Amino acid sequence: MTCLRISLAASVSSVLGAISLLATGAADAGGFSINEMSASSVGNAHAGGAAAAEDLGTTYYNPAGLTRLHGRQFMVSGFGIRPSAEFSNRGSVSAAGTPLAGGNGGDAGSWALIPSLYYAMDISPRLRFGIGVQAPFGLKTEYEAGWVGRYQALKSELSTVNINPVLAWQVNDSVSLGAGVSAQYVNVELSRAIDFGSVCAGSIGLATCAPIGFLPQAKDGAVTVKGNDWGYGFNLGAMYAPNEFVRFGAAYRSKISHNLSGDARFTQPTGLPAPLAVSPTFTNTGVRADVTLPDSLSLSTYADLTTKWAAMADLTWMHWSRFKELRIRFDNGAPDSVTPEQWRNTWRAAVGLSYRYNDAWKLRGGLAYDQSPVVNAFRTPRIPDANRRWVALGAQFSPSRFSSWDFGYAHLFVSDAPISKAEPPIGGTLTGDYNNDVNILSVQYNRKF
Repeated sequence: MTCLRISLAASVSSVLGAISLLATGAADAGGFSINEMSASSVGNAHAGGAAAAEDLGTTYYNPAGLTRLHGRQFMVSGFGIRPSAEFSNRGSVSAAGTPLAGGNGGDAGSWALIPSLYYAMDISPRLRFGIGVQAPFGLKTEYEAGWVGRYQALKSELSTVNINPVLAWQVNDSVSLGAGVSAQYVNVELSRAIDFGSVCAGSIGLATCAPIGFLPQAKDGAVTVKGNDWGYGFNLGAMYAPNEFVRFGAAYRSKISHNLSGDARFTQPTGLPAPLAVSPTFTNTGVRADVTLPDSLSLSTYADLTTKWAAMADLTWMHWSRFKELRIRFDNGAPDSVTPEQWRNTWRAAVGLSYRYNDAWKLRGGLAYDQSPVVNAFRTPRIPDANRRWVALGAQFSPSRFSSWDFGYAHLFVSDAPISKAEPPIGGTLTGDYNNDVNILSVQYNRKF
């Protein structure tokens, strides 16, 4: 029974501690972060995010940039993110060493819609207020019910809502500062299958279980775990413009600690022997976990090369090494379970160009390289994450000086992701490779009053 507690804890750990998948079956940025706060930024592969300040997305990327946007403004953005995560089996085996039955799970990714909203206004000639609502982290992946890795993962979903009011102060003609606070809600759901045939044989004995059909991989049940929490953090930004053509930006977002609480609910197969059916290991219980979402630092530059051409670049560091372990606590008195994560800190580098075709149209492009925090030895089917290379295109259409539309598209080429993940003591070892990619579509409306 202890073995199943460990397996359940590993499932919770996988979804809470990793997520490359509401944006990659994998998040669209390394780990489980989401960069999509502005469609114009998508068109440049998010290059220059902390220095461009072309629209209200700067509320998130660098609040100091609000000093470049005057008057009352409103912006709404929508992002369609389509991750693809396809597994190929390379000899996965059960705990007994026999082949794990089942297919490859289909495409674990699916379309997800990510919205964002912003509003900003002047408080005084040098002080501005802004507020944004975004989804900075996320996960969604779902495999076919009978796939070979069902004892490690079926459905994984994590969503966030971040409410971020900020203030921006123009110190002088060259320097601006910004600061804000974040109230962030996290909701998590995950599920996986349970091999009750192996549980029965291992705890009661094959002689008793075989006659009633409880053989390894023949009698599956399932467990679904849900949890949620509010957490709080802050963001800081600075912008320096030595002249009207060039500017530099730096932005920091703090970590946000979440103390998730929720429950685990089990589905048992018909005919499960009574000692197992009433065991606390397989009965509904509360669960709790502490998860810290990472802090980040961005350094950006933006330059108007001519009256038509502009260039931008960006480096972003994320403190993913906070994910060394995830400790799961069970309300039914089971001992804590600790799952190692051992993620590494990452860098994301991006460059972009914009071309002002005429007063109504602007064209954009960008390239980026995004490191994954996942180390090969710790990759799981809930996090088939790997390094990404971005190619992005975008455009802006301004029908008047009071309104504009932005459109962006990005394709992410994801490196091959080998996996050899053991789920002791009854989940077996999942061995194979993932073929992943991500497509992002974005549209945005900007309005000045």
